[in-house]
Amino acid sequence: MTALEHPARRADGPGRPPRRVPFPVVDEVARHCLQEQEPETVHIEVHLPGTPDPERLKTAFGDALRSHPRILMREARGAWYRRRYEWELTEAPDVEVVTFPAAEPDALKRARERALCDAPPLTASPPIRLEVVADPEAGGDSSVLFLTINHTALDGPACLRVLATAAELYGGRDNAPAAPPTRTPVAANGEGGPDQAPSGLPSPWAAPARVAHGTPDPSPSSRLRSSRGDPIPGNGMLVADLPVPRRPKGAPYTVNDQLMVATALMIAHWNREHGSRPRPLRITMPVDDRPRDMTMPIGNGTRLVEVPFGAGELGPNAATGRSGPGDLTPEEIHALLRRTSDRTRALKALSRPQLGHGAALLTAPVLPVTMRAAVTRGLRRAAAPWTSTTLLSNIGRVPYALDFGDAGAAYAVWFSAPARMPRGLTVTTASTAGRLHLALRWSRTLLSHGDGAHLRDLFEHYLHATQNLHPTPEDSGS
Repeated sequence: MTALEHPARRADGPGRPPRRVPFPVVDEVARHCLQEQEPETVHIEVHLPGTPDPERLKTAFGDALRSHPRILMREARGAWYRRRYEWELTEAPDVEVVTFPAAEPDALKRARERALCDAPPLTASPPIRLEVVADPEAGGDSSVLFLTINHTALDGPACLRVLATAAELYGGRDNAPAAPPTRTPVAANGEGGPDQAPSGLPSPWAAPARVAHGTPDPSPSSRLRSSRGDPIPGNGMLVADLPVPRRPKGAPYTVNDQLMVATALMIAHWNREHGSRPRPLRITMPVDDRPRDMTMPIGNGTRLVEVPFGAGELGPNAATGRSGPGDLTPEEIHALLRRTSDRTRALKALSRPQLGHGAALLTAPVLPVTMRAAVTRGLRRAAAPWTSTTLLSNIGRVPYALDFGDAGAAYAVWFSAPARMPRGLTVTTASTAGRLHLALRWSRTLLSHGDGAHLRDLFEHYLHATQNLHPTPEDSGS
């Protein structure tokens, strides 16, 4: 069980005050570091072949919220000298959660902009919103459900669980989670073997590479500009629909390992193109051990681990004298996949607090929260050079059918995670109906849309390279 309290139930009886739950460590750290210019939102978009009935969907989603009461919460008011932030659990939503915006040109684009730039407030329960937007690009009666989440309170997998409950209540069809895929057991590599991890892995105390600055261009839109005429810092995003990568039957690495290697090679290639000297990379990977059924704890329930890559693993081998784009040979990529698999397996097996022991100490209720907030923000700025290079969040196969009855079942699901500097770039993936749905999200102070498109092309190139290793690959899960 994580620091989240589950199930969270308020006291019975009329006239009783709402139950209060102290902020877990993840929520408190996020609350300390809020920035109005770059809101910490998680965006989920679910594409359906039809459009749900407005009243039925509102009723179903409201019942789903009450089925998972830990999501019905708002930040409780308190004096400046209080020792903890607290969530106040409510019996019903404070605001209309489900809306159906009027059809307009570029509706999907505008909905994505709102998801990145407009966070649901923490002061109203629940800190999420669901917009149902017509999808003229798909034709017919197609629609997209846009779920925007304030990441200080909740994460994507938890809200997807609530949406799956709403789908079951709306359509009356089973949305029980599918069994998770299993990783093929493999023996550890022998000493001196070809797949053994190199001894030159970066020290966890060494500052990792940063994503090189691209050519961010000021937006001509007045609503995206400050009073001084500078572009407002915020996030841009690009989504792509790709084939799920294939791998040989019985391979010791997973699709997640292929995504990890493709992300590392993409950034190494990008940095070489922009004149950055080779440096080690560290990629943050969320690990979620929660069950996906109705007992799933709702909140921020993932723990973060960092996967290291040595600079020599990701570029041309100096011994061979290769130059040019720096693509690795199939044999080198296969060895890199094996080493990455060893690292991710070991990291997932570690037992540690969600944000590490330092964060738990930092949020101990010894000083008032206002003082701890100032210390946390200062430490975050000081530790910026040691922040990981990027974050790869792989949801894997979406475990629910998300079948909305007369509106149909989801055929595409995209997620995106916040991309605040100093990382400035996040990669989020999920697979539905045999397709990989990729979202690249970046800070506008770091990259432009054109830069994002180039990074997408690099990612697709290197993801293809991870599966082009054997003559007869077979499909496998993530």
